Amino acid sequence: MGTGASGNNGARHDSRRRRLLKIGGAVGVTGAFGGGITLTALFPDAAHTAAGRHHHRTPPQADTAARTLTKFVDELQVPATITTNNAVDDVPLYDVTMRRFQKKLHRDLPPTTLWGYNGQYSPPTFDVRRGQPIAVKWQNDLPGKHFLPIDHTIHGAQANLPEVRTVVHLHGSASMPDSDGYPEAWFTNGFRRTGPYFANQIYRYPNDQQATTLWYHDHALGITRLNNYAGLGGGLYLLRDDHEDSLGLPSGRYEIPLIIQDRFFNRDGSLLYPVQTPGDPDPRVPPVWIPEFFGDTVLVNGTIWPFVEVEPRKYRFRILNASNARFYRMTLQESSVTGQPLGRSGPVFHQIGSDGGLLPAPVTRAQLLIAPAERHDVVIDFSGSEGKTFVLDNDAPAPFPDGTDIVPPDVMLFKVNQPLRGPDRSRLPATLNSVPLINPASAVATRDLVLSELDSAPPFANPIMAMINDAHWSDPVTENPTNGSIEIWRIINTTGDAHPIHIHLVQFQILERQHFDITQYPPVAFDQPPQPPENNERPAWKDTVLSYPQTVTRVIARYDLPREARPRPGQKFRYVYHCHILEHEENEMMRPYDVLG
Repeated sequence: MGTGASGNNGARHDSRRRRLLKIGGAVGVTGAFGGGITLTALFPDAAHTAAGRHHHRTPPQADTAARTLTKFVDELQVPATITTNNAVDDVPLYDVTMRRFQKKLHRDLPPTTLWGYNGQYSPPTFDVRRGQPIAVKWQNDLPGKHFLPIDHTIHGAQANLPEVRTVVHLHGSASMPDSDGYPEAWFTNGFRRTGPYFANQIYRYPNDQQATTLWYHDHALGITRLNNYAGLGGGLYLLRDDHEDSLGLPSGRYEIPLIIQDRFFNRDGSLLYPVQTPGDPDPRVPPVWIPEFFGDTVLVNGTIWPFVEVEPRKYRFRILNASNARFYRMTLQESSVTGQPLGRSGPVFHQIGSDGGLLPAPVTRAQLLIAPAERHDVVIDFSGSEGKTFVLDNDAPAPFPDGTDIVPPDVMLFKVNQPLRGPDRSRLPATLNSVPLINPASAVATRDLVLSELDSAPPFANPIMAMINDAHWSDPVTENPTNGSIEIWRIINTTGDAHPIHIHLVQFQILERQHFDITQYPPVAFDQPPQPPENNERPAWKDTVLSYPQTVTRVIARYDLPREARPRPGQKFRYVYHCHILEHEENEMMRPYDVLG
């Protein structure tokens, strides 16, 4: 198969060529899935370059629905809150079933076939309390055949496995391994078949963390990107506590989730997931898998380019980037009622929380960058903006930070056209939380995680896979922190892309980032001084960190097992860490790790 060094050379010698070829793979679609989107139609110069160097076989042009859909004509929908009257062992038990259904996602688009938790898209929201554990029985009532294209050559997607298999990961939760959603703990309809790590039908979540915004999504090995794209991603899990309640933050109708995703749609309303354009002479290039997915349509809470009507007062927004691969760099701009910017800035974002909970104090930002799987908890104050309209726009390149693929410029619209129902008594406190810093001197180990991308041989240079430490998913575990120990992990990104790295079980802290000279690698030769994290990253608890190209990112964590664990000496508790660009995670940029008792 080759080594990660090949990927490093590709990034080192011709990152621009590598990027253009990614565009070719990302928008190529075979006729079997509704035609193809030509590079020429979107980026004529890039298409010519990519086609010439990659001998790219351009499929017929696809007439996607985005070309005909009017923006900001459908109202934002707030996901339902899930309830239960059931219990198991005196703990509330929620029954959640994954089902196939159809739903209109835009006024002018025919219904779309989707898979959803309890038949809903966006998925229902859990609203739970710290110190009050719950149990969930995740059930699969899906068809036996997938409606999206499967690549049987990538890890965990062999043709002898059932096409439709699911397992749910509660992202950011400190749960036991048998409730963490391990990728090989999958199960099929009615639990008729299960994966080698499947342990139990009912998952238990201890809710021992501080108030925060978690989320749940599918994590089945080999088809995570497809299951999430089909609708099994983006469910919020709001964990609350007494301290958060005491702050007087906007609540009730003034607390709104914003779950952001991008998609392609055919004109008949069906989802379109591209596949690799056929014809690459290198047999190692996966025949179906694409390096990243970047759609031309943005959805918020399952509605395409929605609007929301607000009062001139403070609102709290729980923002989740649930896209497969897209980063969003968002600002609010004053606009016309149709979303045309008027050249005047809108309200700023007061970020109050991150992945793992509240920040010590609000951080005011005019622009928000959010990577896949990250959560930003923000307050926006529309006071004094009566009668105005603001568009939430996006200018993050794809791939991030300097790619040239499709970038939808708009996300949603805010209309400040509702009268105040009463005085705004909500608060934005100057002090929110205590976030004690972990002392780096207390770390007992430092581990290196080298990110690389393996390309085929020149002149084709088409991505084959992404890797961590040149290891495959099935290779032996190499990271094994001891329960209760503190470790520093150095994420060494040798590629031309930014990667959001997620570590299961723990919330960590970002120490610093430092750029290095890729032409000298290996070894790592720093050519710039270390940079502190952004002011909304430290001090903060994180479970997903943005790793920039040719940069070493240092994070520190205490590897505590859940309180219910009763580890025996030498016992191993299996978790995973991975890139949360789902197409990367699916093709080797994911590794298991063990916490030792």
